[in-house]
Amino acid sequence: MIWVETAIVVVKTVILLLGSGITYIAFRAYRNTGTPSLRVLGIGFGVITFGVLLAGIAHQILSVSLEMGILINSILLAIGLAIVLYSLYLERG
Repeated sequence: MIWVETAIVVVKTVILLLGSGITYIAFRAYRNTGTPSLRVLGIGFGVITFGVLLAGIAHQILSVSLEMGILINSILLAIGLAIVLYSLYLERG
């Protein structure tokens, strides 16, 4: 099942690139507008992107099991989504 691991690396790389782009754009928008919700949005997407990176490093380089890598990614994804949700709440208030 080497193709599955290769596919995971490819998909995680795409997610890392897209997440980094969203994080960069959110922070750039924050710098231009000073809107706190955009700063928090950037932090949320940064946490999500960091989760992808950390899980990939843990599995590929540190030989952590795939299940543990998924758990790490899922925890940081949940935290990041909670931060994104909070940023949307800030915009409302």
